[in-house]
Amino acid sequence: MNFSLLRNPNTLLAATVVLIAFLIPLFIGSNLYYLTVLVLMLIFIIYASAWNFLTFSGQGSLGHAAFFGLGAYSASLIAVRMGLPSLVTLLFGGIFAAVIGVLIGLTCVRLREWFLAMVTFGFAVIIQTLVVSQLAPVTGGWDGFPVPKLVPSGIQGSLMIEYYLILIITIATILLFRWLLKSRIGLALAAIRENEIEARAAGINPVPFKLFAFGISAFFAGIAGSLEISHFGYVTPEIFGIDLSFWPIIYSITGGLGTLAGPVIGTIVVTLLWDGLNAAGLTYARFIIIGVLLVLIIIFLPKGLVSLPAEITKRLRRKDA
Repeated sequence: MNFSLLRNPNTLLAATVVLIAFLIPLFIGSNLYYLTVLVLMLIFIIYASAWNFLTFSGQGSLGHAAFFGLGAYSASLIAVRMGLPSLVTLLFGGIFAAVIGVLIGLTCVRLREWFLAMVTFGFAVIIQTLVVSQLAPVTGGWDGFPVPKLVPSGIQGSLMIEYYLILIITIATILLFRWLLKSRIGLALAAIRENEIEARAAGINPVPFKLFAFGISAFFAGIAGSLEISHFGYVTPEIFGIDLSFWPIIYSITGGLGTLAGPVIGTIVVTLLWDGLNAAGLTYARFIIIGVLLVLIIIFLPKGLVSLPAEITKRLRRKDA
């Protein structure tokens, strides 16, 4: 056994978080509300991590709900038409979203970051319009259609089983992103993000790496969308909403943009704050509070909450000096 890994504070912290994630349902018992919040939190950790992975290549997206929704619709249609379980059709949703993501990337991969972001935003609006108009005979228009749940409701403890299934998928997703970022692919993406001209001079062709990042990001966004729909058991065009394009951005910036832990921390903190404020009766005020929090983090913690321990240590050292 490699005990040197256990002496790494980050590894110990990650292991502790995973252990808590596995144990927490045992403490909250059969409380459906808390379990639902945890399930949705895990789904959005996958979604935010997928969006964040795209930024490692120096690209941005303001319309990632397009891939979130395309994954959900494609997986749902296959599940309904072919009678396959939702757990199987997750991969179809991810693959379809990835194919569309690569096609979008091929058309605008040479655009600068925020020009590309505006293209993805426009694409999300176009897809939602098509789903409720020309594709309505297949998609059900604004009414949507029911889909099989990830774990059938008739099974005892179905929500808890679903939680553990999604937890395993979430952990596997983060580990895959970690492996990719530490591989040669990750080094190439970092070089492209920092200076694309110098990366080209070093013999790195940015186009295939950017397409790869776009495809992987879209794939896991599609997986997240498929999971959300199979959790609720119903799909509507609202899944392409503008808010669903901005949530992963908020989570990533809050936690720490361009870091592996950032989307995880950001999703947990914002979700707990969002639902906590709602439980306290601050239904509309929570929008203002989350907005103020985001502004304060951008001003005082531009590297996100993940940098908070280092900032506190630095300030304490200054005070001692």
